[in-house]
Amino acid sequence: MSLLILLFGILLLFVLILKKINPMIALIAVAIITGLLLGMPATKVMNSISNGIGSTLGSMVMVLALGAMMGKLIEDSGSAKKIVFILIGAFGKKNIQWAVLLTGLLVGIPLFYNAGFVVLIPLVFAISATTGLSKLYIGIPMATALSVTHGFLPPHPGPVALAGIFHADIGKTLIYGLTLSVPIAVIAGIYFPRLILKRDQSLTVHNFSISEEENLPSASRSFITALLPVFLIIAGTIGSSIKIDYIGKPLFTFLADPTAALLISVIIALALQKTSISKAMESCAEGVKSIAMIILIIAAGGAFKQILIDSGMGETVKQLTGGLNLSPLLLAWLITASLRVTLGSATVAALTASGMVLPLIGPGASPELMVLSVGAGSLMFSHVNDTGFWMFKEYFNLSLKETFSTWTMMESLVSVLGLVGVLVLNQFV
Repeated sequence: MSLLILLFGILLLFVLILKKINPMIALIAVAIITGLLLGMPATKVMNSISNGIGSTLGSMVMVLALGAMMGKLIEDSGSAKKIVFILIGAFGKKNIQWAVLLTGLLVGIPLFYNAGFVVLIPLVFAISATTGLSKLYIGIPMATALSVTHGFLPPHPGPVALAGIFHADIGKTLIYGLTLSVPIAVIAGIYFPRLILKRDQSLTVHNFSISEEENLPSASRSFITALLPVFLIIAGTIGSSIKIDYIGKPLFTFLADPTAALLISVIIALALQKTSISKAMESCAEGVKSIAMIILIIAAGGAFKQILIDSGMGETVKQLTGGLNLSPLLLAWLITASLRVTLGSATVAALTASGMVLPLIGPGASPELMVLSVGAGSLMFSHVNDTGFWMFKEYFNLSLKETFSTWTMMESLVSVLGLVGVLVLNQFV
């Protein structure tokens, strides 16, 4: 009976989202209704919602806020564009896809998906116009890279929220995520478009040049500000994981904390800004404003997750699937992928699934790999109920059929390869 109630709750959430109800409002409403239908007293339902919001945001709200500040500073300073010009110049004409892919990975780490897409799409069109290559041939590597970072790499909202829910080490999650992201991005971003797009355009690339804008920051400053959080978290994680005690270990432990790493990075980015401190602070405020709704959606997803945990639904799912003899990582991916196809939003699907699969964490599935498995499932088969589907369709002026055969197939490929990568990693960690 409880499983039928859960399915009803998911169906209700699907209907509300289809009716264009804000996901935050929809999640809170469905969490309350589901809790009551599962027999929880009203006071316990509201306590669970409060606890879910607090436990979810408590471990990550500063990471999201500082990450948004960092991304906005990088965007406004021109560092993202500078990285694009450097990489395109370094890779040359014949390897332009590789330049765009690497650009998407580097820019996608500090920037949220929508912001990264908007920053890079004009450059994709400029490259296409200059080289005569198809917009999709250039654009799919960019979209793939941004999608991979969105699904697998902190400090994006989904991976950060899941790391907090699963009590996963963010540094290890980032290292494992990078291990998966590069080969997946190459397969889905380079070889996939070459297979599906009819093309013999290598000879049409003549006199290739993209004029660089004036007043952009230097190369060193651009790369330092964009990649510093990643380097600090990785260095801190590696340094703090050494078994023996040594003088510098507390420092590495401090740097491994994503809040500390991002705070240091924001301070350094502010110090390197050529604009006034007041203007830089305005950029920081705008960055936080841009993710305010994302934070609220994550909070509401945490509330729904807590209802599923406190009602015993997670244990019910564990018992029902105990006889299936499936890897917990595969099961987590299947549940999340089903929710993604149903609900559309990758973040909502991942957070909804987290409350169901949390009890599956154990010897056969580390918290870090569970984050990546759910992240991979949240990218599966993006279609008409996903805003990313329509953004890609409209920017590239595609038909529905063309969008399914490019964007949807690329997202599904990333998702499946992510699952395969997680299962392989699980054999070694």
